[in-house]
Amino acid sequence: MIFDVVVNVSLKEAVLDPAGQSTAKVLHNMGYLAENVRIGKQIKLQLEAANVVEAREQVNQMAERLLANPVLERYDIVVREP
Repeated sequence: MIFDVVVNVSLKEAVLDPAGQSTAKVLHNMGYLAENVRIGKQIKLQLEAANVVEAREQVNQMAERLLANPVLERYDIVVREP
């Protein structure tokens, strides 16, 4: 079975986000009152697995080993059948 997967990766709250701070300043200069801006990344992929539990387990391993830095980042996984 093929699953559509989305992995959202963001910095942990305790980690300084210079890109987010810079973006917040620019938005403020443009007249927007945006605060606490955090920059992250989203990874989309398709994965073949026997079931949703196996798919989630594989993606969790991918995130721990490559897609995210568990020391600095947190991630959440969404698995859907197409």
